[in-house]
Amino acid sequence: MLKDDAEHPIPLNLQASFGLIVDAFLKGDYALQNHAIPGVRPIDNSTAKLIAANVKAYGDQLAPLNHAVWAHSVYRWMDDHWLLLIDLTTTGDQVSDLTLHAKLHDVANLDLEILSVHVA
Repeated sequence: MLKDDAEHPIPLNLQASFGLIVDAFLKGDYALQNHAIPGVRPIDNSTAKLIAANVKAYGDQLAPLNHAVWAHSVYRWMDDHWLLLIDLTTTGDQVSDLTLHAKLHDVANLDLEILSVHVA
């Protein structure tokens, strides 16, 4: 992944991980406690509750990620990590305004931390 000031598309190797994260959310597991995903940290309870509340408040229900989200989702280098913004799919929109925010730590092995889900 590039370490510059530009926004870049999400690499293919990370897209599957985000699909699994959304699949866990669809099953109500916002903390990823029952859906361990290699390289993805479990989400602390307070963040998981906030994510669940933001998804519920959005109005439309989450849906599995549509391929169209990858044309809109980006990452950017932030001096010591990458910030990833993934537009989510809902029952009403293939690409919604609801966005998953994640941090990818700059370490040898995949270390992805989910920060929030909210309207961007």
